[in-house]
This record gives sequence, structure tokens and C-alpha cells, in this order.
Amino acid sequence: MSQTRGRYDFCIGLVLAMSSSIFIGGSFILKKKGLLRLARKGSMRAGQGGHAYLKEWLWWAGLLSMGAGEVANFAAYAFAPATLVTPLGALSVLVSAILSSFFLNEKLNLHGKIGCLLSVLGSTVMVIHAPQEEEVESLNEMSQKLGDPGFVVFATLVVIVSLILIFVVGPRHGQTNILVYITICSVIGALSVSCVKGLGIAIKELFAGKPVLEHPLSWILLLSLTVCVSMQINYLNRALDIFNTSLVTPIYYVIFTTSVLTCSAILFKEWQHMAADDIIGTFSGFLTIIVGIFLLHAFKDVNFTLANLPVSLRKDGAAVNGTLLSTHDGFHHDEESSPCLSDMQTTESLSARRNGSLSAF
Repeated sequence: MSQTRGRYDFCIGLVLAMSSSIFIGGSFILKKKGLLRLARKGSMRAGQGGHAYLKEWLWWAGLLSMGAGEVANFAAYAFAPATLVTPLGALSVLVSAILSSFFLNEKLNLHGKIGCLLSVLGSTVMVIHAPQEEEVESLNEMSQKLGDPGFVVFATLVVIVSLILIFVVGPRHGQTNILVYITICSVIGALSVSCVKGLGIAIKELFAGKPVLEHPLSWILLLSLTVCVSMQINYLNRALDIFNTSLVTPIYYVIFTTSVLTCSAILFKEWQHMAADDIIGTFSGFLTIIVGIFLLHAFKDVNFTLANLPVSLRKDGAAVNGTLLSTHDGFHHDEESSPCLSDMQTTESLSARRNGSLSAF
């Protein structure tokens, strides 16, 4: 019975995570369409300080879509392991890229299409090999997990590293090094996911009729989540304001997801119940998603499609043939000039011998 229940919760969490990616990916398109409509009307744009978008229904539809996606993502943590839910967040980037090519006339080049395919394949592999059962079912169990010495050491290190980056490294190198602000919001994000996981369990108990609001851990998790999310938004906005979005997005995804997987391994010990092939499959799927996200963002401004591929191959073939022809011509030229060189060398060797013989006498 418990195994059937765990499988049922896993499927619910998977559907919620995928729905979250669809809602969040679509929200960017709706917001962008609304802002473009305002630009065509001649209204002051948001980047110039205007707030006309508050009167645009498409923008509000995008905001509601993003809110629905975040709620679905929040609920997914209550049913499925963080090892599965967090990496599937990359699908929102995939959905946004595909929808923008249809509704915003933004071209998706060959690198982007390959990146989308790799992201789907990596996500599929992670779903297949993800841990099927959840170990924490109540707030009491969650409090025991949070008091585990391994997690206490991890959380202490996260706080110390964050404080060092905020007060020491950030003022000196935050404006020039892209990793400073991204690392801050990524490692703090690992703690926020743990808080979301705990609050998701609290909500499940609340619907079951248990006195969750009287449990102090519920309010501690809520306060911690508010602080962590505020810091995440602050430093992620700083990184986006200073550096290129095409660099910030994949780097943030990699560091944030790695931090969450590490935190999940320490806190929930999901990896202890996984076979070796499932662990390898999970990491392989994660790396595949990373490569896909990199291809999708790093080369998005490169105008390269399947139609350009034969042209580039012909150019490469012509270059190779040109090299071979020049080598062949040079070889014949060497053959033609070799008799003259041999005669010169023979003459020089004879004269050297004569000089050597004369000097010997």
C-alpha cells in the first residue's frame, strides 16, 4: 500500500513540475506580447520607467500564468523529491524558447533546436532514474532531518560562505566577476528549496486535519523562506543588471541545481535508496540538460540553420581540396626543382672536397 501511495505521489509531483514549467515558460511570452503591444501604441516603455503595462490584459495574464506556475512548483515539492523537481525547471526555458519562435517571430537556430532536444532527453532520463519514494511524511520527521549533524554543518557552511561573498568578495569583485552574485543566490536557493519542501509537507498535514499552525517549525520555515527568497531575488537581479542574460541563465541553473541536489542528498538522503545505475542515470540526465541549456543560450544570436549546413560543408570541402592541391603543386614543383638542387649540392660537395683536400695538404 505504501509503495502504491509513493508511486501515486511521485506521479502527482511530476505532473505539477511539468505544469509549472509550461505556465512559467508561457508567462514570459504573454508578458512580452503585452509589452510589444504597448510599444506599438507609443506608450512609455517599462525600461524607461513607464507603468502603462499595468493596463494591459496580456501582461496581467502573463503575471497570473507565472503565479500559477510558482504555485504548481511549490506543490510539486510536497509530492516528489527535490532531485526530480528542481532540474525539471529547465523545461520552462525550453517552453519559452519554442513559444517565442511561434508567437514572437524569434528565430530558433540549429543550436537552439539541438539544445531543446537535449533538454527533453535529459529530463526524460532524470524522470526514469529519479528516486520513486519520499522519505519525509510529517513535520516531526522534518524537524529530525533538520537537526541531523550533516545538514547542520552544510547549512552553517552555506551561511558562512554567503556572508563572506556578500560582505567581503561582493563589494570588491561583484561588478566584474559573474560568479559572485550568482553563487550567493544559488547556495541560498538550496536552503529555500528545503524550506519549500517542509512547508509543502505542512500543507499536506493541514489538509489532513492536523494542528500544523501550532507547530513552531511551520513558522520558522515560513520566515526562513521569506528571507532566502528575498536575498535570491536581490542578487539575481544584480547579476542580470550587470551581465548578459544569455550567460547568467545557464550558469545560475547549473550552480543552483547542483546546490539543491547536494542539499537534498544531505537532508533527505534520497541517494541512499538509489541503485548505482539510477545515480549514474540521474547525473547523466542532469549533464545532458546542462549541455542543452548551454547550446540554447550561448549561440542564440548565431544565424545558423540546417539550410546553412551544406554550404558550410562545401566551404570546408573546398578549403580541404585547396590545401591538397597546393600541396600537390608544391610536390611537383619540388620534383622539378630537385635536379637543379642535386646538381648544386653535387657541385658544392665537390668543391668542398677539393678545398678539404687542399687544406689537408
